[in-house]
Amino acid sequence: MSTAISPTAYNYKVVRQFAIMTVVWGILGMGLGVFIASQLVWPELNFGLPWTTFGRLRPLHTNLVIFAFGGCALFATSYYVVQRTCQTRLISDSLAAFTFWGWQAVIVGAIVTLPLGYTTTKEYAELEWPLAILLAIVWVTYGLVFFGTITKRKTKHIYVGNWFYGAFIVVTAMLHIVNHASLPVSFFKSYSAYAGATDAMIQWWYGHNAVGFFLTTGFLGMMYYFVPKQAERPIYSYRLSIVHFWALITLYIWAGPHHLHYTALPDWAQSLGMAMSIILLAPSWGGMINGMMTLSGAWHKLRTDPILRFLVVSLAFYGMSTFEGPMMAIKTVNSLSHYTDWTIGHVHAGALGWVAMISIGAIYHMIPKLFGRAQMHSTGLINTHFWLATIGTVLYIASMWVNGITQGLMWRAINDDGTLTYSFVEALQASHPGFIVRALGGAFFASGMLFMAYNVWRTVRASNPAEAKAAEQIAVVGAH
Repeated sequence: MSTAISPTAYNYKVVRQFAIMTVVWGILGMGLGVFIASQLVWPELNFGLPWTTFGRLRPLHTNLVIFAFGGCALFATSYYVVQRTCQTRLISDSLAAFTFWGWQAVIVGAIVTLPLGYTTTKEYAELEWPLAILLAIVWVTYGLVFFGTITKRKTKHIYVGNWFYGAFIVVTAMLHIVNHASLPVSFFKSYSAYAGATDAMIQWWYGHNAVGFFLTTGFLGMMYYFVPKQAERPIYSYRLSIVHFWALITLYIWAGPHHLHYTALPDWAQSLGMAMSIILLAPSWGGMINGMMTLSGAWHKLRTDPILRFLVVSLAFYGMSTFEGPMMAIKTVNSLSHYTDWTIGHVHAGALGWVAMISIGAIYHMIPKLFGRAQMHSTGLINTHFWLATIGTVLYIASMWVNGITQGLMWRAINDDGTLTYSFVEALQASHPGFIVRALGGAFFASGMLFMAYNVWRTVRASNPAEAKAAEQIAVVGAH
């Protein structure tokens, strides 16, 4: 459709920057994950230093993978998708540039402060108050750029992918600002504005919805653009996409208490979290089924298109982890799984299988278009990356399932006289083989990112600035 052509090209510069940093942070974040997984196999890798202990590096790993790698992928794809589906340039180049440099500054701040032990101790919200404020400013600016671009759209319709991106931006801002309410006592130390069970509830209202909105809703926005684009098929059911959007954002916000089963949280709140988590299966699978069914008549493309393979396998892992999550939220199941490696396996089924794989597929789709190339430098390298990622994810999840169930059963085993059958150390020894397999699986996945980096570098190097600039103009002329 060639109507409403703008003489001004899209702003691909900020998209390119975020896309390249997605790969860079992916390598660093996943490499650090392999290192701390190896520390559980060989504790000597702590090197006897406070800054390299598991307890300090683990929150840095989660911040790098979720907010640096995942965040940059979301910024890159949302800026790309909103311009192409609205057929207009981002509302402000300078504000978009601020979101890029501001986001990188927050990440660098995390790299400096977390190993030094400056932390709020809140899961996924460890950054101390100066960095939390900077993050909030960057995020509100991101919202202004995104929604401002939608207001000046050339198309009457707002594509469903933008609904998901929009909900993810609004709810993440709300969660971050409320959860980070704190009382600073120095430049590097603050105390939560909430106390006791209230603090725990606010934290997991935030913590689970960082998963629900940052790591699910945002990436569903990605799925609704890149799966139909790569498959060259329209989305299976637009009506289903709208229904599951409203169901998802209505229900997800209530699921957080399932992290606090058998704690001081009131029992009604725990039960509410469990019930909402179980109901959540329906809208979650609505998105997975819609993505999968989009391939009707295009399944043969999986034989020759490894980018499509990344996108489709990510949907399979999304379906699996959104079935597993509600099951683990049931109190009786949770009594076995909680505090074990099963939880770690579940998180990584979503993080590696869903979030990372769909991000990788989307980046492979975008890079040639952003730099004026017909395709990526090597399809074979994408294929190699796909198998490394898939095998790595399966090894990781399977080892943590076995470890988690082993730990749960050993911890609850009691003798006739009521004493514990196994000591904690015996459970730890039984977990050791699983730790080895987990580190191996992580190494497979992280090594795939190195192949991606080389492939992206060769693709970018083969372009020139004029071709890249022309890609922006062509994108506008040929927009949807």
